[in-house]
Amino acid sequence: MTTILVTGAAGFIGMNVARQLLARGDTVIGIDNVNDYYSPALKRDRLRLLADAGSRNFRFHEIDFADAAKLEAALKEEKIDRIIHLGAQPGVRYSITNPHAYVQSNLVGHLNMLEIARHRGVANMVYASSSSVYGANKSQPFRVSDRVDHPVSLYAATKKADELMSETYAHLYRLPLTGLRFFTVYGPWGRPDMAMWLFAERILNGRPIDVFNNGEMKRDFTYIDDIVAGVIACIDNPPPDDNQPKAGGSVSPHRIYNIGNNRPEQLMRLIEVLEDACGRKADKRFLPMQAGDVHETYADIDAIRDELGYRPATSIEVGVPRFVDWYRDYCGIG
Repeated sequence: MTTILVTGAAGFIGMNVARQLLARGDTVIGIDNVNDYYSPALKRDRLRLLADAGSRNFRFHEIDFADAAKLEAALKEEKIDRIIHLGAQPGVRYSITNPHAYVQSNLVGHLNMLEIARHRGVANMVYASSSSVYGANKSQPFRVSDRVDHPVSLYAATKKADELMSETYAHLYRLPLTGLRFFTVYGPWGRPDMAMWLFAERILNGRPIDVFNNGEMKRDFTYIDDIVAGVIACIDNPPPDDNQPKAGGSVSPHRIYNIGNNRPEQLMRLIEVLEDACGRKADKRFLPMQAGDVHETYADIDAIRDELGYRPATSIEVGVPRFVDWYRDYCGIG
């Protein structure tokens, strides 16, 4: 039986990944500090779902992985075969007003997890990067071979730094690592700070939605089930230590993959699909572009598709109604 450490286990992607690992028989050790960046109650509901699903195969430690001493103490007696490091301080806009939170969680915390992986000799570690690293890049679709030297938010800068630290550890210690640049993940149990939740909540309650850049934006919306399939494919297939170039350019055992839907959608099209799923029209308040945002995201997924068979299958016409149905049920809206 494989034991996999999952950080951010109370988070949106982390919970869904952990649930799938438990369903196939793995043991999962979850870590999360359950902070109040968004509703801790939602995070605890996710954890209850994992506890119910995992029975004796799920153990949880409520700690901050940026605290090295507490992290070491919590894991001292745990056997760890592999690590999926999804915990982080998320959010582009929040990073503009709260920069220190990002340095602590995304830089110090990532280093701590690399040290755990190194000293435990884990067989593989998959970690969360972000499509935000592409920043001001103009070339579409975004390719992992693109230079990403011009981030437009501190959040993006910390994720690029995580990739650089990981490359160093793969080179020095031959630690197998895979970084995943996630593209706008949505679905049941999603995050209340993201557009999908905010729009659905306001449409269903008859409140106006904020549409930035006057709606002239595109996003590569990726359904959570497709994301989970990609993460698990990566943890099951560590990069080889063969001195050959890999996705992202490393010759060490370190890969970088885009993980998206490979299909950018107009923001206004997303709103139309949400309106249909909610059964009512949105009151739209058009606003200028927000600092730190980008106009368009579009994932080139050739590398992860060709190497691991990743094929996202969920369009927004299918995924958005699933989210709205879950949201109505979770929030008790008829």
